[in-house]
Amino acid sequence: MSKKLVIKVTAGADSPERCSQAFTVAAVAVASGIEVSLWLTGESAWFALPGRAAAFELPHSAPLPDLIESIRAGGRITLCTQCAARRDITEKDVLEGVRIAGAQVFVQEAMADGTQALVY
Repeated sequence: MSKKLVIKVTAGADSPERCSQAFTVAAVAVASGIEVSLWLTGESAWFALPGRAAAFELPHSAPLPDLIESIRAGGRITLCTQCAARRDITEKDVLEGVRIAGAQVFVQEAMADGTQALVY
């Protein structure tokens, strides 16, 4: 049975430690060979846009752009449909490889056999 990890991050610059933890765990899981699906919701939705992660700072943490690149290289990043709509973000606005999908897809991924879901 393959191992899968679905992570929903609800925090952004409003809660930098919680935000950084989610991205760090996702990047470490990808590096460990685990199938990762990272969901950007709430304030983390802004990190689906090019350049936004570069403004994020948290002492003693890995740079957010590096974490995002690691996750994109070996995992999947999804922006919540409603979160995108509330921020006027469309598919043409997001980083390459980021998809926009809704709660039905999140639930489907989180409930799949062999999957662990985490929410930050």
